[in-house]
Amino acid sequence: MYFVFAFLSSLVIGILFFPVLISVFQRYQISDIPGGRKIHHTSVPSMGGIGFFVATGISMAIWAWEFPAVETPYLLGGISIMFFVGLRDDIVELSAIRKILGQLIAVILVVVVADIRIKSFHSFLGIGELNLFVSYAFSSFTLLALTNAFNLIDGLDGLAGTIASMVFSLLGVWFYYQGLNTYSILSFSFLGGVLSFMIFNWHPAKIFMGDTGSLTLGFTMGTLIIVFMEHNVGLPVGNSWKIEPAFAAGVALMIYPLYDMGRVFVRRISQGKGPMSPDKSHVHHFLMRMGFRHNQVSLIVGSLQLALIVLVILMKDFSDNLVLPIIVAIAMILGYRLDSLTLKYLKKRVALQPKVLEIKRIKIGQRTRIQLDKNEFEDSNVNLN
Repeated sequence: MYFVFAFLSSLVIGILFFPVLISVFQRYQISDIPGGRKIHHTSVPSMGGIGFFVATGISMAIWAWEFPAVETPYLLGGISIMFFVGLRDDIVELSAIRKILGQLIAVILVVVVADIRIKSFHSFLGIGELNLFVSYAFSSFTLLALTNAFNLIDGLDGLAGTIASMVFSLLGVWFYYQGLNTYSILSFSFLGGVLSFMIFNWHPAKIFMGDTGSLTLGFTMGTLIIVFMEHNVGLPVGNSWKIEPAFAAGVALMIYPLYDMGRVFVRRISQGKGPMSPDKSHVHHFLMRMGFRHNQVSLIVGSLQLALIVLVILMKDFSDNLVLPIIVAIAMILGYRLDSLTLKYLKKRVALQPKVLEIKRIKIGQRTRIQLDKNEFEDSNVNLN
């Protein structure tokens, strides 16, 4: 039951702490200013990641010491480094190179020092055990991709929190039933912190998580997904908790951030832009153009991701060679359908708008003469000269 206490501790601490954090940010005018590609129309305090980082840290300090693991200090150290990289970027914007270098320090601490890495493809694409340096390189790339993919979807009230809550709750339950108590407590501590944040981030948001929060959550979820994949393949065949398509399960847990990142990168490069150039080509931007509100978009995207996760669970006895192409194909088909529907909707909307240069002559019968009585202005302050 420790995971329940960890969850409740983090949730309560976050609920108590966030109003204080919001008040401090408002007092010192530490806010995200609207404009440009930003969707919000008023100044909203940012760096809400501080709130659930503090809540999670306190909860872990209370409960995680019961289940020490060799890699735990390095994992927590990597999460802390990623938190401060995001904090620095929110306060004083970092260049892309410096930001990646800071992230690499956290990644190396987890992949190399803590030895949390993808060690084998387990016959996926006919590939088995990976060379040590190939394992380091592939695991580092994967962790960086998952971290930054999640960072990119943080552009809508409640969206990033919805995806994170789903991932932490599913992984937390799986770790608990496998006896991986440290990872279970970490998952549920973050879950409590994120849910307390969503109380104040649900539309209309009173606070944003900023890079402080999105990088921290993306990195933590990416690390836990790698842990899940490696422990999952070690389960004996026939175990009810074993998911045979381990890669497909890992991808499904972050399918929306990964698809959205790949989608916007391809669009930007095809338009001659840099892949990291900011714009409004994300999936949530397209859904907003179709008239959906913030909370509706968050629920739609979350429901679609959950449906793909359930599909992988239903196909848990099949191999990655079958399941992974299926979920990737479904994601791409849904994305293509969204693009076509959005384009059709916008064309219809534009067609209904009056033409700018379309000025109709007023017929004589429609003209009206305005008659004014001069006496009405005698006691007025209006200058009649």
